[in-house]
Amino acid sequence: MGVEVAVEGLTKSFGSQNIWRDVSLTLPAGEVNALLGPSGTGKSVFLKTLIGLLHPEQGSVIIDGTDIVQCSAKELYEIRKLFGVLFQDGALFGSMTLYDNIAFPLREHTKKNEDEIRRIVMDKVELVGLAGAEDKLPGEISGGMRKRAGLARALVLDPEIILCDEPDSGLDPVRTAYISQLLIDINAEIDATILIVTHNINIARTIPDNIGMLFRKELVMFGPREVLLTSDQPVVKQFLSGDRFGPIGMSEEKDEAVAAAEAAMQAAGIAGGGTKDDFSEVIPQVQPNPDMPVRQAAIRHRQNVLNIINDLPAGAQAAIRASIADEDRRAAESPEHSATLVAMANHQFDYPGGVAVDQYGTDTEVVSSAGGATEVIETPTQVITADYEADTDTIVIDDRTEEVTTVTREDGTRE
Repeated sequence: MGVEVAVEGLTKSFGSQNIWRDVSLTLPAGEVNALLGPSGTGKSVFLKTLIGLLHPEQGSVIIDGTDIVQCSAKELYEIRKLFGVLFQDGALFGSMTLYDNIAFPLREHTKKNEDEIRRIVMDKVELVGLAGAEDKLPGEISGGMRKRAGLARALVLDPEIILCDEPDSGLDPVRTAYISQLLIDINAEIDATILIVTHNINIARTIPDNIGMLFRKELVMFGPREVLLTSDQPVVKQFLSGDRFGPIGMSEEKDEAVAAAEAAMQAAGIAGGGTKDDFSEVIPQVQPNPDMPVRQAAIRHRQNVLNIINDLPAGAQAAIRASIADEDRRAAESPEHSATLVAMANHQFDYPGGVAVDQYGTDTEVVSSAGGATEVIETPTQVITADYEADTDTIVIDDRTEEVTTVTREDGTRE
């Protein structure tokens, strides 16, 4: 399983130029994360700081119990063995073939013989669609192929933490979809902690479990994808929609005159060029291929979301509940859906208040918490908890009137 990465109060500058300040977030162990933000906000700098290539002025980065900001060079060398890194430009050695580039970490950090190395390298070469190109030099192939070779090299040690700096850059939409699927499959297979820096909104909406966003030298927010994707924050909504009307300008700081002129254009019905997608909806997350193991990160992630759902705005709560119900409905209706969806549909989750239920099962049942004070009515599409009047024997669910089992609480209320 991947390890947790805990960042606290991180600040980085180059000379007098502050890049970002007081960044705090935690990449949960084994989950897929994405970091968004306009160009020039320091996303790549953040990745390089996580692996100790850049040293921050303040803050800590705790990885596997070690603060890499304060540790020795020897300790940092050992911590880096946990990482697989896909740099933005591939960062391949120009004088080495793709094969030797991909084999380099195995030769540097393991004692495997050349037969073992060849087996592993060719497996990764095929995985990223470069079979037949392994003897070429980086200068002899396209930028997209170099990116895929860089990803193969990042994966050869089956790392516990994978950092991907814009994995879609230089790739066509179809190859981008394959790379995205590959990252989800890898997470299912080795439960690695993954951080993706991207501008690709489709990746951001469908791949990660958690999303963060940098803007104006600060971390705007970081948390479950469902929270950011339903956020009402103007900068988040503008970035997700790709619209020019909003806080983000051609330069990061949009001046008041430009903002006022654009507001007038927007009021006049002039389009800002953004997508018209409904971002109040949480669209389905990409699932592992059918031959992959259950993605345990998805189960842990759903529990995290359920732990905080009651603290979210009403719109976000509605979107999340609809998303969960849709996932479980798809799992119940089709055996071809991901084993991860089926596992989540059948998993017992702990709900706020101490209630544990076999969520969204096919049979309606009433269960109680350990203390017996809370009752839960379960239906195939959602879980409902509430107090009802003594004579209540029906309830409206999604505009349908359903018969329910009524139980009496110790305080006299019925549910």
